[in-house]
Amino acid sequence: MKVSVTISGLARLFGDDLAAVLSVAQVADEVGINQLVIPDHLAIGDRTDRYPFGTFPYPPEEPWLEPLTTLSAFAAVTKKIRLGTGILITPLRGALVTAKTVATLDVLSKGRLDLGLGTGWQREEFIDPGAPFADRAERADDIIRACRALWSTPPPVSFSSPSFSFKNLWCEPRPTQVGGIPLWFGGGATLSTASRIAELGNGWLPIGAMSDDDLKRGIELIRGSFAAVGRDPATLCVRAGLPAVTDKNGDFDLEATLVPVPALAAEGVTTVSLALGRFLKNRDAINPFLSELGAAFS
Repeated sequence: MKVSVTISGLARLFGDDLAAVLSVAQVADEVGINQLVIPDHLAIGDRTDRYPFGTFPYPPEEPWLEPLTTLSAFAAVTKKIRLGTGILITPLRGALVTAKTVATLDVLSKGRLDLGLGTGWQREEFIDPGAPFADRAERADDIIRACRALWSTPPPVSFSSPSFSFKNLWCEPRPTQVGGIPLWFGGGATLSTASRIAELGNGWLPIGAMSDDDLKRGIELIRGSFAAVGRDPATLCVRAGLPAVTDKNGDFDLEATLVPVPALAAEGVTTVSLALGRFLKNRDAINPFLSELGAAFS
């Protein structure tokens, strides 16, 4: 089992010193955290009540660092820790921009990128009339198919899809990782999620407060889809959120938080994830938390 930390809750933890996230990345690297994750919102509207996975945990004025830019900065100050998105809202970015930016980050990090992908939930972010909210899932799949072609096909590369097409392009450099950048897809425990991951991805990011039964059903569905297309079901990776447990004083209780980990591992979860902004009270709590968490998974 590996452990991932999502850096969220920036306003409360970092105030007007958002660059302090770089020191968090350095500490996480030093204490043995396996992965750091940055979430994605280009902008936030006032209709956070539309959030489909419960109550949206942050107000509209919460700052959101652009994830690929931030992970590039993390790559410069770390050596071992893997760098992930959770999730990158794929249909908000064009295929060529995504392919170039992601490949550049993988090269500069020396092959440490894990790309978590999703379609987004907030209609207000989709302001480009050429990239509407309505067909975002189909367009996102075409973007990833195009990226995979640009990353792996001998150039010049041509690609055709219902969303866009191009012919005879070179998009260099290509990703460093042998076998390509691991692609993780967010989604529910559905056949569409399973089919998407089996065709295009390496891992699943269960979204929201998913029950144990839904988590188990989703893993079984995806493993079945892997087998159906000739892929080894045992290679599926799953990064599941771990709800933080606090004691009677409201302080984080690591021992109680980690109780579900053996059961999650038995179900097929390969990485558990904790989000800083959901439970830590202030910046002073970050380094002790990371040290304790790293020791627990060493």
